[in-house]
Amino acid sequence: MLSSSSKDSLVRSYKRSFNGFAAHLTDKQIERVASMEGVVSIFPNRLLQLHTTRSWDFMDFLKPLNGIPRLRGHCRHGTHTASTAAGNIVEDVSFFGVASGNARGGVPSARIAVYKVCTAAGCTILDILAGFDDAISDGVDIITVSLGSAAGAFFLDEDPIAIGSFHAMVKGILTLNSAGNNGPSPGSVLSIAPWMVSVAASTTDREIITKGHSINTFVLNGTKFPLVDGKKAGLTNNSDCDTYPTLGSGLDVPLKFGARGIIRPDLGRSIYPLPASDLEEQEFAMVEAYINSTKKPEADILRSDSIKNVSAPTLASFSGRGPSSLLAEIIKPDISAPGVDILAAFSPVAPITESLDDKRRAKYSIISGTSMSCPHAAGAAAYVKTFHPDWSPSAIRSALMTTAWPMNATANPAAEFGYGSGHINPVKAINPGLVYEAFKDDYIKMMCGIGFDTEKVRLISGDNTTTCTTGVTQGAVRDLNYPSMASTADQHKPFNIRFPRTVTNVGQANSTYQAKITADPLMKVQVNPNVLSFTSLNEKKTFVGNSFRRSIG
Repeated sequence: MLSSSSKDSLVRSYKRSFNGFAAHLTDKQIERVASMEGVVSIFPNRLLQLHTTRSWDFMDFLKPLNGIPRLRGHCRHGTHTASTAAGNIVEDVSFFGVASGNARGGVPSARIAVYKVCTAAGCTILDILAGFDDAISDGVDIITVSLGSAAGAFFLDEDPIAIGSFHAMVKGILTLNSAGNNGPSPGSVLSIAPWMVSVAASTTDREIITKGHSINTFVLNGTKFPLVDGKKAGLTNNSDCDTYPTLGSGLDVPLKFGARGIIRPDLGRSIYPLPASDLEEQEFAMVEAYINSTKKPEADILRSDSIKNVSAPTLASFSGRGPSSLLAEIIKPDISAPGVDILAAFSPVAPITESLDDKRRAKYSIISGTSMSCPHAAGAAAYVKTFHPDWSPSAIRSALMTTAWPMNATANPAAEFGYGSGHINPVKAINPGLVYEAFKDDYIKMMCGIGFDTEKVRLISGDNTTTCTTGVTQGAVRDLNYPSMASTADQHKPFNIRFPRTVTNVGQANSTYQAKITADPLMKVQVNPNVLSFTSLNEKKTFVGNSFRRSIG
């Protein structure tokens, strides 16, 4: 039992879906609580961050839903993501005339419930777990979580989203999580738990262009204004501006001094409270040279416009990449979805930018991020759930992954470590033919296999009867019945890696499937047997994939 002083410090109890509490405790109190019977683990509260239309038409996803799967999301950010997943059809919308057209979510007939787990400062672990606790208890079908660590991936036993989503998975609820915006560096993916769907961000066939990378809704009517160096003009009096070569400046300062626009060296897809152009380094250097070589330099900033992007989908530069150094044998992200220049609903009472001087308000806004791609994948998952309400979370994930559009590895050098299985294809996902399923015991076996002790596994599972020494057979990560297959190997040595898999027939009762192999010439890949024949629905068949290299040339 806690003392009265400990009870007074209680912040939150979790008892609807799993047992636990959050409290302000001293080191001595932590030691005392940790020694109590039934306490699995104690870990500190931390702060996570948000991973901050035409996109559904781009995927040829035109069908409305008759079913009503229930989604949960987490108020500008939450409004945008929720409407992306399941917003109603609204005609003739735009962001101040940019990206005009009809807007809708993926599953307009779905029921949405939103839990606020973030503030302006970020998203605390105690609030994230509270959101999972309530959503699971309410019996939702899909959970979409567009947030995560800003610094790097947490391991499974330290990640509140991994812990909450494990409890959701046990209750038959699929969780989708944004891959993070720390790309394009290898290993920058933040969502690594194998029982979740990790979603990367890619482009659509509508590209918003400006002379630069910002999204500019202002019109200067072709008028040119004097172009000055912000530092020389004394308009950059905050430390952030010192990181920019010459023209960069904070926003409130130029607004205060009546600037008509700004030019910055940045590659973001930002929205500003005044006309703006974000330039690449080489372009920015040309502007600098123009200022220094011209007596009276002038400039005009053009309004953004929409054009057809024939190269879509391509992976967004900011999208988190694998492989994860924490769990390299699970390919993450799992899949890619639209996450660049997404027009969706926005809180009409919230400011559009962070500037206090920006008085504009809008019902729709354009935002980029894996936060935007995650609800696209969640909408697709809800669509699949409508047709197959009895499918497990892993079956839905498998359907999304195995039916994805192949993406061009030449245009996306990170290849599978960038876009996973490819770009979501909601229409095909309702009929994948075969699915790969994994359940609680499979994930526990995997965690034991990577060296987790009983305490860590219990922390994630919440099951105090689970052990990694008796009653549980340890297994390699590559033995997990996952739709993708990966393993680490020394490129200078021969290897022979075995991937056992079991598939369930969810297509035609009498059906036959044959393996097709495309392999690197330095490796040999075999599937045994390479043909699987089924005679009934839900029939299971097992095969083994082998990847090997016998000699080094």
